[in-house]
Amino acid sequence: MAEERFWERREEFLLLNPAGTIPVLVADGQPAVPGGAIIAEYIEETQPPSEEADRLLPPSAVDRVEVRRLASWFNDKFHAEVSGPLVNERVFKRHMTKEQGGGPPDTEALRAARHNIRYHLAYLGWLVRTRDWLAGERLSLADLAAAAHLSVADYLGEVPWTDDEAVKSWYARVKSRPAFRPLLADALAGLPPAKSYADLDF
Repeated sequence: MAEERFWERREEFLLLNPAGTIPVLVADGQPAVPGGAIIAEYIEETQPPSEEADRLLPPSAVDRVEVRRLASWFNDKFHAEVSGPLVNERVFKRHMTKEQGGGPPDTEALRAARHNIRYHLAYLGWLVRTRDWLAGERLSLADLAAAAHLSVADYLGEVPWTDDEAVKSWYARVKSRPAFRPLLADALAGLPPAKSYADLDF
């Protein structure tokens, strides 16, 4: 992992991703892969073949549409309305100069994000009450996209888990998976996580 202060628009970083956005996956001998959704599918497509049950995109094209639709919901809509504003106001702006847009958090933006998360949790609740996982019978990229964005909000203590026990139970299932646990050990300098962030039985 390498920290990139994308708002500084370093020339070397813009050569990797002219859009100037994060994340970007860089691997020896491979082109830079920009964007969370693109990175996830790139990893899925380039890993050695394994049993079908291990894959995070289903074999059916129709089923893959639903996985991609929900992954996009979180990577685009949830990010724009909840996780993006929370991180920008509570994390990024602490490191930006005034000219870069830094300064105290915008309370209106935070209020909107806190309002919007309840709408998204209600939709998540409907999904997990009608399916085994978000997009169907198996864990998929949709679950990982949703859990990643919720993890960001959860780190900041901004998820009203009491709103929906079904969502809380689904998140606990994802949070408990061995591949997800290392994320729970990450911490931002000067900004510790919420008390229950790394607790698997929250």
